Amino acid sequence: MGQKIDPRGFRLAVTKDWSSRWYANNQSFASNLEEDLKIREYLVKNFGRRAAIGRVVVERPAKSIKVTLHTARPGVVIGKKGEGIEQIKKELQKFTSTPLHLNVEEIRKPELNSQIIADQVAQQLEKRVAFRRAMKRSMQAAMKLGAQGIKIETSGRLNGIEIARSEWYREGRVPLHTLRADVEYATAEALTTYGIIGVKVWVYRGDINLNKNKFFKSAKDDDKKLNNKKPVSKKAAPRKRKVEKDAIA
Repeated sequence: MGQKIDPRGFRLAVTKDWSSRWYANNQSFASNLEEDLKIREYLVKNFGRRAAIGRVVVERPAKSIKVTLHTARPGVVIGKKGEGIEQIKKELQKFTSTPLHLNVEEIRKPELNSQIIADQVAQQLEKRVAFRRAMKRSMQAAMKLGAQGIKIETSGRLNGIEIARSEWYREGRVPLHTLRADVEYATAEALTTYGIIGVKVWVYRGDINLNKNKFFKSAKDDDKKLNNKKPVSKKAAPRKRKVEKDAIA
């Protein structure tokens, strides 16, 4: 099962958090989701590779939208004296009537971020770098900075061959079935003259202590509450009195 499913969805509420964090009723759910998709699409399309965006998180606290942009190059997004961030806010505000706030967070180790690695490999493929060299460069950089395992797969007309194929390389170990394993997964596409080449990246950054994890801890507490509840004692049904009938003489 772990070999086929998306590692992010497989670990939701165990070691991974949602990218969209809000509650909505049936009437507003679809419109909220559409707004989130448009916001992400704009940011990734305009700043994805240029600003090395690793993740976009959307929250909706108290009739407002809070967008957090995780990037390896915050200077590209912010611009001179914050001009860039104000311009982005104006563009994002066109997608929604709700007041929007934009936060930028720096990714300290971009070599360990699966989305940034996938984008870098795709960029190199578009520049006609040999796919094996592009994959191995990224793998070596990740392993040097403390990754315990990494796997990269490319699919398509590799090196311009007529029949499309897939090829993957792995260093270290990437446990896909272990839920406590901190596995990051991302995809990217390289638009080459021969067609589209798909890139998939798995990065294993070690195990997470589930006892300290907020999702696992809350689920564990709920189980304890359920187990500690005293069973409801059933009242004994009243005994039926036997009515003695006088024998008919």
